[in-house]
Amino acid sequence: MAFEDVYSLSFNDHLILAASMCRGLSYLPSSCLEKAKEMRVKLSHLAETHHKNKTQDGRILQDLETLLNSKSGLQAFRAFLRSEFSEENLQFWLACEDYRVSPSNLQKNKACSIYSQFINPDAPLEVNLDAETREALLSVMDSPCPNTFNKAQQRIYSLMAKDSFPRFLRSHHCMEAVKAF
Repeated sequence: MAFEDVYSLSFNDHLILAASMCRGLSYLPSSCLEKAKEMRVKLSHLAETHHKNKTQDGRILQDLETLLNSKSGLQAFRAFLRSEFSEENLQFWLACEDYRVSPSNLQKNKACSIYSQFINPDAPLEVNLDAETREALLSVMDSPCPNTFNKAQQRIYSLMAKDSFPRFLRSHHCMEAVKAF
């Protein structure tokens, strides 16, 4: 095998090559053999780690919740939604997540901002919520609490899970994200 051919080998081929080198080098001093064995063990560990990471990355696309908790998955999903002009659903969901963990002294301002940005009928990024949910939110805007947006956030999450996420899985954005893993 020519030296240049080594670069075109797959990861598993490298492992096989390293193992055969260990067997074929038995005439070398024991110190060299020990180094070769150490190298084989390290390559095996590296291959195992690589496989585990690939498996974990593949799970990112199994469900919307896992995708939203992955930085790279979230970026790919956001790009997809942007291409469909429906990024406001994700922006609303993320704003609700941020609101939920905000200190109580900031919640009233954040609640008003979320309402004016996403809920109000004239909102620049209005999300698709039923009238009952909108009215319930309007009635609690004077004294918001940490779970003020839970119902609305769940409705938008369900909408993304049933509508946007399946389309995302069939999109080139998803294919590109899988290649990046």
